[in-house]
Amino acid sequence: MGLNLKDIVVREKTSLEVFNGKIVAIDAYNSLYQFLTTIRGSDGQLLSDLNDQITSHLSGLLHRNANFLSMGIKPVWIFDGKPPSLKAAEIERRKASKMTASIRYEQARLEGDVELAKKYAQQTTVIQDSMIKESKELLDLFGIPTIQAPSEGEATAAHLTTTGQAWASASQDYDSVLFGAQRLVRNFTSGGRRKIPNQNYYITVEPELIHLTSILESHGISREQLVDVGIMIGTDFNPSGIPRIGPKTAIKMIKKHAGLEDIPRIQDDLADIPYQEIRRIFLEPDVADVKDITFGSIRYEEILKYMTERSFAETRTLQTLNRMKKTISKKSETLDKWF
Repeated sequence: MGLNLKDIVVREKTSLEVFNGKIVAIDAYNSLYQFLTTIRGSDGQLLSDLNDQITSHLSGLLHRNANFLSMGIKPVWIFDGKPPSLKAAEIERRKASKMTASIRYEQARLEGDVELAKKYAQQTTVIQDSMIKESKELLDLFGIPTIQAPSEGEATAAHLTTTGQAWASASQDYDSVLFGAQRLVRNFTSGGRRKIPNQNYYITVEPELIHLTSILESHGISREQLVDVGIMIGTDFNPSGIPRIGPKTAIKMIKKHAGLEDIPRIQDDLADIPYQEIRRIFLEPDVADVKDITFGSIRYEEILKYMTERSFAETRTLQTLNRMKKTISKKSETLDKWF
């Protein structure tokens, strides 16, 4: 579901060039889900190899990381661990939603409605354990570090920005700022284009940079109060939130009162929300203890072998790798001239 803070955050349009030389902690599950949702055939089906094993996630990882490294960006991929128990209800809701989408997909397919079938196919996306394993293998061949979070990946990604080990956290979810991400970049792993639903044209998708301090200063609130705003709107740990309260109303309430406990209007609803525990999840998250982030060398031949073994066209994969190699080499030569 994710937290909807769109109406109250300050979003700054930016470009990938801004991240040159910077470490960006990427919420891996969020990005892999994005790849699996968007990288599909014309009928909405996922890409697969000759053994019918899904490969959409590998396509996304290959091209996005080749682009990042070519631009001098240093990506670090953070993988989810065990979710907090309070997320169980949201997880079950998602499962039910995917099951419904699967039924509707079959109906649309049988009726020959390709566009509708594709729409529902995207809603059935599931990240399998084998995909996680393959993703880590491919990233290792790129020399890109991966970090296994003990719980929510975006919490560890946010933590890396607070310790200064990463310049920004990358995710589509605004929850990252509740976890304390000093900078959140959205649309970071997107392909740069997005198709308008039910219409036959695309729009350009630009990265958006969100600064936690800008949110807090623009509304005159603390991060603790921002977490309370999130709880009122509804998070993955209390999806329903408090009825009839949106982001702007929540901000007004929290500015007038010190915290959730001091808002008379919401006390009956608050009695059914484990808000203290939700606060702890965001303010004292369970995160990975990262001592050092080390980047390795790019193993070009092994990447090519890995991809071709999974039915990727050798010529196209080689073009991607050669283009990356040439760009990185050119950047290195330019730097050498300065020393």
